[in-house]
Amino acid sequence: MPGENLTRKEAKSRARDLTTRSYLLDIDLSQAASSDTFRTHATIHFLATAGKPTFIDALAHVVHRVTLNGRELVVDDVFDGSRIALDDLGAENELVIEADFSYTNTGEGLHKFVDPVDGEVYLYSQFEVPDSRRVFPVFEQPDLKATFEFQIRAPQGWTVVSNQATPEAKQDQGSLVFSFSPTPRISSYITALIAGPYQVVRDELTSSQGKTVPLGIYARQSLFEYLDPDYLFDVTKKGFAYFEEKFSYPYPFDKYDQLFVPEFNAGAMENAGAVTFTENYVFRGEVSDAMRERRVVTVLHELAHMWFGDLVTMRWWNDLWLNESFAEWASTIATAEATEWTEAWTTFQAMEKNWAYRQDQLPSTHPIVATINDLEDVQVNFDGITYAKGGSVLKQLVAWVGRDAFFQGVANYFHKHAWLNTELRDLLSELEVTSGRDLSGWSKKWLETAGVNTLRPEMTVDSDGVLTSFAIVQTAPEDWPTIRPHRLAIGVYRDTGSAVERVHRVECDVDGPRTEITELVGVHRSDMILINDDDLAYAKIRLDEQSEAFAREHLDKIASPLARSLVWSATWDATRDGEMPARDFRKLIVANLEAETESTTVRTVLGQLRVVSTIYADPATTRQAQSEVADRLWEMTLAATPGSDNQFQFLKAFSQMATTSEHAGILRGLRDGSTVLPKRPLDTDLHWDVLGGLVLLGEAGAEEITAQREMDNTSNGHQAAARLHAMIPTPEAKANTFNTLISDETMPNALVRAATIGYTHVNDASLLEGLVAPYFEQLSSIWESRSYKMAEYLVEGLFPAPLASAALEEACVEWLAENDGPPALRRMIEENLAGVIRARTAQQRDLNAG
Repeated sequence: MPGENLTRKEAKSRARDLTTRSYLLDIDLSQAASSDTFRTHATIHFLATAGKPTFIDALAHVVHRVTLNGRELVVDDVFDGSRIALDDLGAENELVIEADFSYTNTGEGLHKFVDPVDGEVYLYSQFEVPDSRRVFPVFEQPDLKATFEFQIRAPQGWTVVSNQATPEAKQDQGSLVFSFSPTPRISSYITALIAGPYQVVRDELTSSQGKTVPLGIYARQSLFEYLDPDYLFDVTKKGFAYFEEKFSYPYPFDKYDQLFVPEFNAGAMENAGAVTFTENYVFRGEVSDAMRERRVVTVLHELAHMWFGDLVTMRWWNDLWLNESFAEWASTIATAEATEWTEAWTTFQAMEKNWAYRQDQLPSTHPIVATINDLEDVQVNFDGITYAKGGSVLKQLVAWVGRDAFFQGVANYFHKHAWLNTELRDLLSELEVTSGRDLSGWSKKWLETAGVNTLRPEMTVDSDGVLTSFAIVQTAPEDWPTIRPHRLAIGVYRDTGSAVERVHRVECDVDGPRTEITELVGVHRSDMILINDDDLAYAKIRLDEQSEAFAREHLDKIASPLARSLVWSATWDATRDGEMPARDFRKLIVANLEAETESTTVRTVLGQLRVVSTIYADPATTRQAQSEVADRLWEMTLAATPGSDNQFQFLKAFSQMATTSEHAGILRGLRDGSTVLPKRPLDTDLHWDVLGGLVLLGEAGAEEITAQREMDNTSNGHQAAARLHAMIPTPEAKANTFNTLISDETMPNALVRAATIGYTHVNDASLLEGLVAPYFEQLSSIWESRSYKMAEYLVEGLFPAPLASAALEEACVEWLAENDGPPALRRMIEENLAGVIRARTAQQRDLNAG
């Protein structure tokens, strides 16, 4: 399990002794349809400190031959299953290795998928963090860059895509041979291999330096009809123009392909010139505007990586933020300024920042520049700190140093470090030059410490409502007591009758436990004061008592979507902290969400609504709360503009929260057509949602699920069926799902993920009580027997979070007391324990408010 580790100490030692030059990789995929393995012949050239020993990584099925500088090595002596030992190195070295590697169904290495629609086989690679070694022998660390030259043998009728432009295939003994040109010097984890009967649409653009850049968009044959390539090309071209201008550095690769691949574990992966995306972004039916916007952000996120990460790469994974935080920030600003999604920063606040705040309050929180001792450390750090908090802090840094100075510093960074590896100091030094600010103190407080600060307003007002004093009080959590500098805005809002609008704004620096804001003295306090207006700072905020009371009554009238999102976020955070009863936040939602215009805000708040109706609610009131919420969601569905995004989202939420026999009747009517929503026909995916509501209520079961799957014999259909089978609300069905997931190691990643979602989707959490003990009994076995990603899906997905009980808390504490490691597994249980404790605190607060 999570595999064969590499420590930072080993990586630093190897980097001191080696300089990698080139890889020539001959990979035979010609028998992919019938074989579980493939043959790789690798020729690797590298420089070394003569006489020093080293090793090369290879998670191979069988190693057939190893030759170092013409000297044949005894395979059994040098190969241990994950590494090949190399000794007596020369100053210049040629290493030749021939080995068989295994296809996977876990989304790691070279993933193999068989399309249920037509039986066609599709392959794609996913190498981040340490999985190129599942396909070829490699010095698997980001600072040992090299050129990679792929020669791929594939079946007739296949397309093969890699980092370089696809060459014309040659016929050889019944197979196709694709000989790609060498890549620039890049890290192994961003190399790529995608192969199968993919279909493609092509276009091109002219870069800022006048070079023609070919573009391609690929998908499986059975999914190809649902692609919208014109829109995707348009977004891509806008992103190219924006980044080339702002970064003052032309696109660094020869072509840019975007490939939608099946059973993908992430949203996308930034392989140089060959980006892979989840097929969830190929819309075969209606999706929310939130999903459409998210796809745009993801497209631009991966494009930003061509500079942040691919052209300039972090030296070691502790600086992963140099990749992910920058791509997160860059994609959001590009979405807001270069596309029609001009409220992208509202989306960022509603989704990304909420993710960051939640992650930053877990016991596992860590600095943005994290301590990464080994590969297992980095696997769990693809989290809300590295992505969302890092992106938030970069937005704060832009406000701190100034936008123009920031972009100029970034441009200088690219020009100085192109094709090299960097560390934190390399970037900050460029920003110091362009901004004139010393960033060492800023870095220590923002990048090298963890935790989120809370900002609260304190004020005095005279009898006319004029502010006579105003201050912002800053506090920090006990575990991370850092008080930080913030650049933020403060907005004063007034009800003008038709809307609540901002009538005054100040922008200021805040630092220390208390900062007096003299600019507001003499200003009428009006109806609502919002600190961190425009969301420049990364901090939890609270409203003063008068502003909170006003916001609860008038949230739907606040004109600014971003201001509304900040109020939603502040009240949600107060609920999570046990300051606001769950029932009060629930009332806020059902009274105001109907008027919300931002799709991602609606999507986020609907998710929060489910939480405050179940695990955050007084357990004695949960059933009634769920029923009332579902009733209200159906009312909102009927009242929404026909065919609107809100109608779509309210209908899906109703299906997911249905509780009563009356709700079952509505769902049956929708399914059989006796109930019709204007301009809202049920497409295939909505049919699954409605059927899911009936399964949740025990009004449909295995027979109906199987019949629906037969009508939708696609990858999507199989995943939906796995989710619904796992939702069947009986102890026996839950136990069967649990046992199948634990014992069946042939189940592919996408079906495992879908089943775990259904497993914990319950109206009655007691269905999971009998599986608490088996869960903790199986943890070590899961970790030892599965790949990292599959172990993560099972450990996280089978955790019985809906129980949120004292017994579950006790079971977590007991397991942690009796098990010392591995650290990554302990972290997952500690995070889930923190969620249980927070839920129980919220339950008590809700009980006290009853």
